[in-house]
Amino acid sequence: MRADGVNPEKMILADQLTKKFDEFIAVDKVSFSVSAGQILVILGPNGAGKTTTIRMLTSILAPTSGRAEIAGYDVVKQPDKVRASVGVLTEQHGLYGRMSALEYLDFFAQLYNLDKKLSQKRIKELLGQFGLMDALNKRLGEYSKGMRQKLALVRAMLHDPPVLLLDEPTSALDPESARIVRETILSLRTSDRAVVLCTHNLVEAEYLADQIAIIRYGKIILNGAPEEIKKAYFGPVEYEAHLAAPLNGWMAEYPEGITLVAQGSDWLRFRCENPQTANPVLLRQLLSGGLGVITFKDVARSLEQVYTRAINQADGEAPNAR
Repeated sequence: MRADGVNPEKMILADQLTKKFDEFIAVDKVSFSVSAGQILVILGPNGAGKTTTIRMLTSILAPTSGRAEIAGYDVVKQPDKVRASVGVLTEQHGLYGRMSALEYLDFFAQLYNLDKKLSQKRIKELLGQFGLMDALNKRLGEYSKGMRQKLALVRAMLHDPPVLLLDEPTSALDPESARIVRETILSLRTSDRAVVLCTHNLVEAEYLADQIAIIRYGKIILNGAPEEIKKAYFGPVEYEAHLAAPLNGWMAEYPEGITLVAQGSDWLRFRCENPQTANPVLLRQLLSGGLGVITFKDVARSLEQVYTRAINQADGEAPNAR
């Protein structure tokens, strides 16, 4: 527990969080926690409940049941404290087209009661970081979609909040701008900040996530670290060794925990329960056998494979789903 009373292990907490609209259950008993220094990526098809979850976490929507806390503040009982503690990037940015970037950000700085001198310094630092300084005095109505996206992210970061809730932060951005945003998000993963990010970009999710939650029909169907959920679906990690000489009937005395999966004339693929101890032993055997090792690496297993399998499984279990 920190001096300010916030538990860094639960900077963001959702406990059986549920939202109903009449008889429709948009979010169904969702539970997760995000520690300071972590990025949680929420994945799911359109209509899965991602945005509704974010709106409850920001005290925009009141949950029907369950509870949630942001930086130690209850989203129902302490909405003002919650809103002061989060930076939010939503699908609809709400930019004021007649304002310049400087006027717009200064307006929000005043809403957050930020010191004028310090806020001006931070505004210029953030605009510079995202390559918007040349458009400082341009009206927002003249901004491209990508520029608007970056400015909305600047606004979310303006008051240096302990929690960031980001919905599709790199949508509409060119590759270089998207790279800048991703690197910025990684830099925000500090010991006193937690991040929740919703995206459809699975490559981006795998790059950024410490924890992944897949949501379908309002329920979390899979939650864990990327490597943990891959192991849950595909079993232990597989490795492949490509050799400089043909095997010619050579057989290894495989260490405990290694299972041969496939092999060719000059390569081996195997599954390994404990690579830290077993892989060095196998590598020594290959080298001592005079085979020579060109490459020895894990077989890539993508998040896309996990996501597709999890969604298809959820759909198969819910034939009458909404």
